[in-house]
Amino acid sequence: MIQALLGQKIDQRQTFLENGKRIPVTEVSVADNVVVQVKTDATDNYTAVQLGIGAKKKPIKARVGHAKVVGVETVPALIREVAWVGDEELPKSGDMVTVESVFQPGDIVKVTGTSKGKGFAGGVKRYGFRGGPKTHGQSDRHRAPGSIGQGTTPGRVYKGKKMAGHMGVETVTVRNLVVVDVDPENNKLFVLGLVPGNKKGAIVITKTGEQKKFVRLLSTKLKEDEEAKKVAEKVAKEQEVVAKAAEKEAAREASSGSATKAEAEKPVEPEVKAEAAPAEVVEAAEEVKTEESVATSEETVVDATETVKEEVAGAQTEVSEEAAKANEQESVEEATEDADKEEAKEEEK
Repeated sequence: MIQALLGQKIDQRQTFLENGKRIPVTEVSVADNVVVQVKTDATDNYTAVQLGIGAKKKPIKARVGHAKVVGVETVPALIREVAWVGDEELPKSGDMVTVESVFQPGDIVKVTGTSKGKGFAGGVKRYGFRGGPKTHGQSDRHRAPGSIGQGTTPGRVYKGKKMAGHMGVETVTVRNLVVVDVDPENNKLFVLGLVPGNKKGAIVITKTGEQKKFVRLLSTKLKEDEEAKKVAEKVAKEQEVVAKAAEKEAAREASSGSATKAEAEKPVEPEVKAEAAPAEVVEAAEEVKTEESVATSEETVVDATETVKEEVAGAQTEVSEEAAKANEQESVEEATEDADKEEAKEEEK
């Protein structure tokens, strides 16, 4: 399996362990670790994996061609080769490597990165030179480097002599750091101690062992306690719901049991079994039923006829009354006309 990942230094801060000890912590982002190429014994005489991280804005043609050959869509900004340990199946180009598959809290790691640039520095700051004497007239030799050669022989300064010069911007490896926390959701790694480089600088984290007496972060413990509390509350609610359901079921069973008991206490009436009647009696009963139905239908017809007759008689009576009233009015009018004629005759006379 892969023993290293590429990352990016995010920030440095402090935190606390479970035992109350304050420690410095470096936050490292290890997102987007993609397998660029796989080296095998058959093709390269050794086994290793090339990892890439980030995306190069203006890559050179060699990087573009390499990414195209191995089938990676984007050209990584940083490519490093890491060792493959074990007999497990090798990954393929384009596969993503997650942080939880490589690191766990308590792992001992070494971190390799490029140190910060500090400009031109003297020998005292750059290499820790002791400096010259401060007395006996040495007024300007306090931070001088001193002699740099052996004399006429060899008559030159050996290559690699420690002297004043440009300081920083070098590949630096810090060993025996401890992984105190892993955040798989955000693809982050928290390392106890300080790592080389500035913020957003690329680093390589390599696993070298495991710490036997590992102490977790206090934040991890608090998080676990909170999750356990939520789980306990959830279980308590579920138990409460189950208890209420059980009480309802018991009350329902009690009510149904009391009803059943009342029904059981009711006196049982003896069942009277009807004996089968002979065929002749059945036929006689059917004939009686038929006669009754016929008689009932005849009575119904007679009643309907009488009702119609009564309605006709009522209508005739109303017509005769109206005719009588009309005759009376005509007779009154005739009598009035006769009286008027007689009065007119008398007046003429």
